Amino acid sequence: MRIRVKQEPEQIEIEAQELHPQFLPVGDGETRRDIAFLRRPALDIGATRPGLVWLGGFMSHMGSAKATCLDQWEARRGRGFLRFDYSGHGLSEGRFETGTIGRWLEEALAVIRTASEGPQILIGSSMGGWLALLCARAFAESGEIERLAGLVLIAPAVDFTQKLIYERLPPEARQQLDENGVWMRASAYADTPYPITRNLIEEGRQHLLFGETIRTYCPVHILQGMRDEDVPWQHAMTLVEHLAGDPVTLTLVKDGDHRLSRDEDLARLTQAIEAIG
Repeated sequence: MRIRVKQEPEQIEIEAQELHPQFLPVGDGETRRDIAFLRRPALDIGATRPGLVWLGGFMSHMGSAKATCLDQWEARRGRGFLRFDYSGHGLSEGRFETGTIGRWLEEALAVIRTASEGPQILIGSSMGGWLALLCARAFAESGEIERLAGLVLIAPAVDFTQKLIYERLPPEARQQLDENGVWMRASAYADTPYPITRNLIEEGRQHLLFGETIRTYCPVHILQGMRDEDVPWQHAMTLVEHLAGDPVTLTLVKDGDHRLSRDEDLARLTQAIEAIG
C-alpha cells in the first residue's frame, strides 16, 4: 500500500491505494486457522491519536458497509485502522459451525496484539460489542490496560448466546439443539437460515458478563437503536448499569434499527469516536 500526503497550510490531502488482506495464524495443530485482516497504518501528521480496531458482528465480515465507511473516513484523516474476519467468516479459514465466543475472542486478541501499535479504540458492532468488552477484561487481567483508549459499542449484544438466543428459544428449537446439536435460525439479513450450534450456546456460558460489575478502564460510548428487534434497547440499559466503574455515554436513536448504517447513524458513530480521542 502506498499513501501520498500533500500538505498545504491548514490542508491535508491523503490518497490511499486499496489494501490487500494479510493472514495471521492462530491456534496450534488441528485448531490452527489463518485469520484475515486489513491494516491501514497511521500517518505521522501531527499529534498522535489512538488507532481504531473494528470488531464485526455475528456472520458479518470486515467488508461490511460500516467497516468500509470507517476505513475510508479514517484514511482521509491519517489514523490507523485495523479490521479482520473471525474464523468461519469472510476471508478467514474455518467453518462457521465450529465457531464459539472463546474461539473468536482468541482471534481478536491475537490480531490486536500482533497488528496494532499503541492505544486503540475498539469499535464493536453487535456480537463485536460483547467481544470488545471481553478483550478489555483480558487486557486488564494481563496488565495491558494501556492498549485501550476507549470503546465504541454499536447495539452491543452482550451475552447474546444466552440472553438473546437460548432464553428465547421455543421448545421445538431447544429440542433440535438437544437432539441434533444445531438449530437453523431464520435471518432478516440473509436469504437462508444460519446454524446455531449447541456448542456455541454452551461454550458462550463461560464468557457471560452480566451478573457482576464490568470494568473496561476506559471511556465507553454505546449507540443503540430503539427499533432494534435483535438487541432491545433495554439490553443496552442493562449494560450501562453493569459499567458502574467506567465513564459511559449512551446514545439512544429513537428511529434506529439494529444496523445503524444510515448516513445519520454513521455521523453519530464518527462523532462518538472523535469524542474519545
